[in-house]
Amino acid sequence: MAMFGGVFEHSPWVAERAWAGRPFGSVDALHAAMVDAVGRAPREVRMELIRAHPDLAANVSITPESEREQAAAGLDRVTPEQLERIAWLTAAYRAHFGFPFVVCAREHTPDSIIATAERRMESDPAEEEQTALAEIAKIARLRLADLVAT
Repeated sequence: MAMFGGVFEHSPWVAERAWAGRPFGSVDALHAAMVDAVGRAPREVRMELIRAHPDLAANVSITPESEREQAAAGLDRVTPEQLERIAWLTAAYRAHFGFPFVVCAREHTPDSIIATAERRMESDPAEEEQTALAEIAKIARLRLADLVAT
């Protein structure tokens, strides 16, 4: 748990539940077990996982993993206009869907995050819930790769 508890943001239960299926023959198998644990969790627990993610580029305390990921996307170097747009979009998204806008930041730039948030604002809530979980799975896969050499 000390090594893998932070792979899913503030949700060590994911690693704990997946760990019961060990041994894992690969990092991909461990990731699949973790994603399966999320998928088998009750909806409210999955929603708590989504809500555990911080708003992007917000001036709040975040986990070291999130800080590195946001920096990799350039969110620590946004222009004032980009910051204002991201802040507006993430607030509007949260108000509309009831959970934060989650995106695998390492796959994006500030401008592509803005475009993705604008596009996803038009999504159906159930579809967006699934998209957020898929993005969380991508984030977790990259975090696992950071922790474990294949």
